[in-house]
Amino acid sequence: MHEHVTFGYEHARVTKTAWDVYNERTGVCRDFTHLGVALCRAMNIPARYCTGYLSDIGTEPPYTDGDFAGWFEAYLGGQWHMFDPRNNVPRIGRVLVARGRDAADVPLSHSFGAATLTGFKVFADEIDDAGNVVPLGPR
Repeated sequence: MHEHVTFGYEHARVTKTAWDVYNERTGVCRDFTHLGVALCRAMNIPARYCTGYLSDIGTEPPYTDGDFAGWFEAYLGGQWHMFDPRNNVPRIGRVLVARGRDAADVPLSHSFGAATLTGFKVFADEIDDAGNVVPLGPR
């Protein structure tokens, strides 16, 4: 998926299905994740959708603003394993908020009526063994 689907916020839409992602080859992390879950389930591998935040801890500068993130877990060899089809590299500093069958099960917010997001910032700091914040650099 990582090498065949192009990431871009402009590709997001609430009606996008895993089949759409497969055919269009574009999407956001939610779409990469839906496709990964669908492919696992097609092979009879139990899979669940995960949502939360993904930090820049352990990555090289330049650091980006934090954001919501979607990834999935697949049940292999008697245990759950985490997969991030958008980033495709091991990352630390994930903050799991919820697990479900798909993104509709575990949205990070619900709104009824008009709602406009006017600002959003996520910060995650690494804490060393002594309990001190390890600075990541300017924000």
